[in-house]
Amino acid sequence: MEIDIKFYLGILAGIVSSVSYLIYFYSILKGKSKPNRATWWIWAFMGSVLAASYYYSGARDTMWCPIVEFFGPFLTAILSIKYGEGGTADKVSIVCFIGGIVSIILWILSRSPLIALLTNLAIDGFAITPIIKKSYLRPKGESASAWVGTGIADFINLLAVEKLTFGIIVYPAWMFFNDLIIIFLLKRSKKSKVS
Repeated sequence: MEIDIKFYLGILAGIVSSVSYLIYFYSILKGKSKPNRATWWIWAFMGSVLAASYYYSGARDTMWCPIVEFFGPFLTAILSIKYGEGGTADKVSIVCFIGGIVSIILWILSRSPLIALLTNLAIDGFAITPIIKKSYLRPKGESASAWVGTGIADFINLLAVEKLTFGIIVYPAWMFFNDLIIIFLLKRSKKSKVS
């Protein structure tokens, strides 16, 4: 009986990602993290499209993180109503929302889930800019532990990639890259305050 290590790595990645969100929820409830309302609602919407398009692009063992990346942002968005900051949709949020809708239309017209996946990953680049800015300017508003946990989960998810095709490796690689940026900024900000 052959053990499918990729399958178990995918599950482990999903578990680590879930724990990271639990850490983030705890940080929010304690008032240490203040999620941006518009960003997290956009991520919840995009998370559903990303998970669906990633699945239809052929991913299987690596699906646990995208599933968590829908539910985690959705629950964060709900918490942001009471514990978050911001609330009005800025230009970035509007572009992301419209882009998400356009990606669904492109998917339907082209019948290519990869086009929807790539479009949403590009939109994710816009959606993460407020978090990057906040991590640089106000690092106390983000949970470094949660981001490190997410980074570990996305790295494990990279290891779980079952087929080395662009459509399957692009999602976990993109997510890990984004995690590294946020972690770097949060750690850099903490070091600069110590010196």
